[in-house]
Amino acid sequence: MFYRPEDGHGLPHNPFNAIVTPRPIAWISTRGKDGSENLAPYSFFNAVSYTPPQVMFATTGKKHDRDGTKDTLANIRDTGVFAVNVVEYAMREAMNLTSGPWDKDVDEAEMAGIVRAECSQIDCARVANAPATMECRLTQIVELAGTANLVAFGEVVGIHLRDDCIVDGIFDVSRYQPLARMGYRDFTRVTEVFSMSRPGEQVI
Repeated sequence: MFYRPEDGHGLPHNPFNAIVTPRPIAWISTRGKDGSENLAPYSFFNAVSYTPPQVMFATTGKKHDRDGTKDTLANIRDTGVFAVNVVEYAMREAMNLTSGPWDKDVDEAEMAGIVRAECSQIDCARVANAPATMECRLTQIVELAGTANLVAFGEVVGIHLRDDCIVDGIFDVSRYQPLARMGYRDFTRVTEVFSMSRPGEQVI
C-alpha cells in the first residue's frame, strides 16, 4: 500500500499514528502565572541533545480559552519553565485521566490523586513519586505547518531520580517499566532490556 497523506489513506483510522512507535510520554507539569497547576501527557516528545541536556515536545490542537494552544504551552509561554515527569506503568490510569480536555481551572493532579512536590531550580510542581523528573527552562517555541502545531524546546536544569530506580550506579528502567504510546488507543511498557556495543566501541 502507498498513499499520499494529502490524498487520504482510505483506512478506518490514520496509520501515521501507529508508524512512529513506541513514543515516550512526557507527563508535563506547569504552573500558570496566576498560580494554577496543570498536568498533562504528551507523546510527541524526546530528548534532543546531551550537552547541555535538552528536550522537546509538540502540542497539537487548541482550546477555546487558551489563545491558539493548550493549557501546558500557554503556561510555559507565560512562565518560561516546565517539568517533564517520566510515566511508569503503575501510573497509567492516573496519566490517562490527566489527558482529558479539562477546563484550565481544573487541577489534574488533584483530580487524579497525584502527590506533588516542588521543583528545585524552577517555580513549578512535579509528580513527587515519578521515577524521574527533568526541570526545564524554555529555550524556544517553534510554530509548525498546520493548525496549532507548536514545538517547545527546553534546557534541563535539574533532574530528580527516584532512589529505588538506581541500581549499581545505573538508572534502571526495568525497576519501573516506562509507559510508551503506540498508535490509536494502544500503549506499551518496557519489560525487557538488552545491550549492544557500537562497532569499535571499547566496553568498560
